[in-house]
Amino acid sequence: MEVSIVQFPETPVAVVEHRGSPALEHESVLKMIAWRKENRLPPEHHRSYGIHYNNPQEVNQSDYRVDLGTNYEGEVSENSYGVVAKLIPACRCALARHLGSRANVTAAAYLYECWLPNSGETLGEFPIFFHYVNVGPEVKEADMITDVYLPLADTE
Repeated sequence: MEVSIVQFPETPVAVVEHRGSPALEHESVLKMIAWRKENRLPPEHHRSYGIHYNNPQEVNQSDYRVDLGTNYEGEVSENSYGVVAKLIPACRCALARHLGSRANVTAAAYLYECWLPNSGETLGEFPIFFHYVNVGPEVKEADMITDVYLPLADTE
């Protein structure tokens, strides 16, 4: 798997904070989609992100956390979807691309288990996050593209 080191820019995001069972994550996705539609934020012009605070396969389902959202620079007013404003900070990241189903993003495991221990790098303070490059009902599982960003400690 090809891994590159990139500088990710500070990115304001609007997110739904999913807490609990990964099996219910789709309900949070639907809230985010509805909010995006209401605010006219199509995926062709606004990136889709997932900020993963822990691994759903290694944590109690009740402790699972992921923020699902989009880049958004406006003010996020109170809303019925639970969407709130957050920030992905500027950070050095290891970047790997995953092709195919998002049910098991193997690039994330590769970065943590294979690449990081042999890289001489250490983890940064922000959690791993995904950029879902292509989203929507017309995207087949086999054609899904997910860029995985693993924040790294600064080298200075």
